[in-house]
Formats: sequence, structure tokens, C-alpha cells
Amino acid sequence: MTFRISALQAEQFADFLPLTDIELEPHSVQRITVDAKPGFPCRVSLKEADIGETVLLLNFVHHNHSSPYRSSHAIYVCESARQAFPLANTIPDVLQSRLISVRGFNSKHNMVMADVAEGSELSDIIQGFFNNMSIAYLHLHNAKQGCYVARVDRT
Repeated sequence: MTFRISALQAEQFADFLPLTDIELEPHSVQRITVDAKPGFPCRVSLKEADIGETVLLLNFVHHNHSSPYRSSHAIYVCESARQAFPLANTIPDVLQSRLISVRGFNSKHNMVMADVAEGSELSDIIQGFFNNMSIAYLHLHNAKQGCYVARVDRT
């Protein structure tokens, strides 16, 4: 079975880019200069931000459904991010080196399965989740911080 990991769409964050730090405050968005690598994974490019690069730190509703599992968390988006389009059955490097929480949701947007795996084992874990036909899609989170990384769909 094939799968595809999807990054967040850059246009979702475009309105924040021209704003000053003061103008970002009412949106609870912070502009940060990256001072360590790894540590600032961009959800649009699915890459680690480089030291000296500027990122936006904001709360993002990643599971925006009428479900008890509706959820949001803090994410980073590089101001210079180029949209990622990972190939089928490919795990981006930003996921390979992290402990990842995998959450499987059904068509009613309820979580029906969850696990934690090293990023290097992620492909096998995803395949195992999708062997369960009640799972419609997956969400990947950084297991330690709990923040959303990407969505996974069957292709």
C-alpha cells in the first residue's frame, strides 16, 4: 500500500508574513530567529530551519473537525519556506531523526489507533496502520513536544 505525507500549505500563513512583530501579537504569533539546528522544524517545507533563519511560532488547529479529537498546538513555519511535496512512500529527513507519535483517525475523525515510533521506523508503522481499513488518515506529531508535523493519506 502506498502513502503520501502532506505538509501544511504555505498560503495558510501568507497573511502573517508582511506583519510587524507588533501586528503579529493580537494573533498570538511570534517571530523568532533560529538559534539551534535541529530544533525548529518547518511544517510547510518539512525541513529544519537553518540558524539565523526567521520562523513564525503560532498555534495551529490541525484537527479542525466536529469531533472530541479537535486539536491545536504550536508549530513553526519558516518565513522563507518553499512548499514541500514529498514523493509517495517517502519519509522527509525532518521526521527521520525524531520520536514520532502516529495517530490514526476514522472517517468520523475519531482516533482509533495510536503508537510511537522512531522516525527511521515510520514507513513500516504507517503501512501497519493502513492495514486497518477503518483508518482514513494519520496525523504525525513530535512525540516529546506533542506538536503536529504532517498528515498521511493512502494514495
